[in-house]
Amino acid sequence: MSAKNKKILVTGAAGFIGAAVAERLLAAGHVVSAIDNFNSYYDVALKEARWARLAAHTNFRGTRVDLADKPLTFAAFDNAEPTHVIHLAAQAGVRYGMENPQAYVDSNLTGFMNVLEAARAHQVAHLVFASSSSVYGANRTTPFAENHSADHPISLYAATKRANELLAHTYAHLFKIPCTGLRFFTVYGPWGRPDMAPYKFTARILSGQAIDVHHDGNMRRDFTYIDDIVEGVVRLIDHIPVPDDAWNAFNPTPDGSAVAAFRLFNIGRGEPVELMDFIRLIEKHAGTKAQLNHVPIQPGEVEGTWCDVTALERAVGYRPKVSLDEGLAKTVAWFRAYHKV
Repeated sequence: MSAKNKKILVTGAAGFIGAAVAERLLAAGHVVSAIDNFNSYYDVALKEARWARLAAHTNFRGTRVDLADKPLTFAAFDNAEPTHVIHLAAQAGVRYGMENPQAYVDSNLTGFMNVLEAARAHQVAHLVFASSSSVYGANRTTPFAENHSADHPISLYAATKRANELLAHTYAHLFKIPCTGLRFFTVYGPWGRPDMAPYKFTARILSGQAIDVHHDGNMRRDFTYIDDIVEGVVRLIDHIPVPDDAWNAFNPTPDGSAVAAFRLFNIGRGEPVELMDFIRLIEKHAGTKAQLNHVPIQPGEVEGTWCDVTALERAVGYRPKVSLDEGLAKTVAWFRAYHKV
């Protein structure tokens, strides 16, 4: 299907990853219908700025809709008539689940069900949706691979994302809606989220404020630059999963990649980084030392993430290109320009 024939709907398009994916698709000539509810979980002005960049494209169609509202969600799908859906809207964040669990139910469960139902009504060719590395939960076997256990989540966010994977698998099986879930690993870059460490640490270091260092800095994250994430998402749009006739019901794979038109992929850099090494790189590009405030690990946080991206590389040739040093240089430069500091 050519760019002219595709009608792609992107949910969460005012969000960090959603805006970057939508912008890439718009630049490639696709008609993009975008949905976002502009909730106040973090700075709405940043979301508006991302949205304004998208609206500058003539092939952009934007709608402000809360996906938890089923009639409005269906109306947005009816207007867009999508052939493909990239579902990136969600209530994000691990710690916020301790304060407002209902937000995760409304957005990540009710909202996701409404997207599945609307996709079924329109018989979309492919639904690509955001999952998370957090689904691996209490699992300590690294690097995380798609066939590892994801049945012991330790945050409400992780539990809802795992539920999304199971619901999508069921819809792929029952209603023949091809679905691909993406387990994102710590995405960062320009236009990033203020609640995440790359943005938050940069802001505090540049302003001379102390940053909280959890678990004495003995935490590792698989930091992945936004352009690498976008490349993987875009490559998967036309990589539509199919059932595998050789699937063995007596030895099923945990990633559910065979019994239905469904697939799960890790998408990350595949390179764990110690928290203190990450902080030192921000210091390097900020040109100033950080003040450190050591605090215990927070409920719902995992000590380390590290992904195996072999499956995604085999499927679509995905290979992350941007080093953490290069990515943080671009991130700090953007932060200075955007905030004029």
